[in-house]
Amino acid sequence: MHFVQSRNHRLRPAVGSWSGLRCWACLGMALAGLLLPAAASAITLWPTIPFIRGQDLCQYQDAYGRSRSASRKEMILQVSQLMAMGAETPDAVQAIVTIDKLITQQRQLARIGAGMDVTLESVIKASLDQTYREVQPRERKLAFFNPTTLMELLDELKEQHRQERVDANHLARLSGMAWGTYAYGPSCNNDILLTLHVTLHSGQTYNFSARGEPESAAMAVANKMFQQFQATQFPSVIHVNGKSLTLVGAPGSPVSHAPTPALAEKACASVKARLPSWEEYEMLAMLGDWNGGVSLNRDVWTLSGGKVLSPNLRNPSPVRQPEEARGEDLHFYCVR
Repeated sequence: MHFVQSRNHRLRPAVGSWSGLRCWACLGMALAGLLLPAAASAITLWPTIPFIRGQDLCQYQDAYGRSRSASRKEMILQVSQLMAMGAETPDAVQAIVTIDKLITQQRQLARIGAGMDVTLESVIKASLDQTYREVQPRERKLAFFNPTTLMELLDELKEQHRQERVDANHLARLSGMAWGTYAYGPSCNNDILLTLHVTLHSGQTYNFSARGEPESAAMAVANKMFQQFQATQFPSVIHVNGKSLTLVGAPGSPVSHAPTPALAEKACASVKARLPSWEEYEMLAMLGDWNGGVSLNRDVWTLSGGKVLSPNLRNPSPVRQPEEARGEDLHFYCVR
């Protein structure tokens, strides 16, 4: 299954935006081999993701989520209920204390030992690989470096060690590293608050966070990482028939909106660029969001000359007057 990036930056199955495309499809397939993204340096991260456990938000919520007066009233109510059932006052108090201790012990047993960090790292890597297998982009832009041979890796696994040894040669081949924090959620269920930080040699930093059950939170973080690093970057260069086309983006954002095509043209002119032609919009859509292009989806795109490109209106032509796409947002980005 192939995916496209929607406006809310989530992965969703691609819809049939090419239905009804007849002659242009034949021409587009012929040109596909002539339209290639410029080589972009892939990001390679150290294979181990260290995780630091943060404050237990559940315990914090238990301790400070209510005032001292409210906590006192709750304790008095619990003791009163037990006394009403026939318990003596000391026995009622002791029963509540014992139950509270058992709950605390259960939570402590669930958190003993180093294990959550390994689980989170494994799920993030597995989810990231699964997304790459489903999308199958021409070039993978995010990967984890493996510094050891298979035999060395086997030895480390036998000893239940992680890939933590590093030397100067390894560092020269890395783009950066990822590390994370996690804390048990304030809802006191089985959710966690997970944050992953990526720091590159260039000084750039990226942060991804999600909340939910550990597996779900890790999968959500992996999804966000894929979108951040695999999506088309602005500016970037695409080679078309031996010529270079620079994807400038829109002023202030990669893809923007305009109330009229004329205002979109002015916006592109302000950054010394222009609107893409119909053919350029279509060819870049063939690459898609994960191969250096920009998907059309079912949006309406502005063209020069006061026209718009509406992928949903293919018959007889997707090039229409703006009033034919009334009520739709007019999307655009700029090229040079």
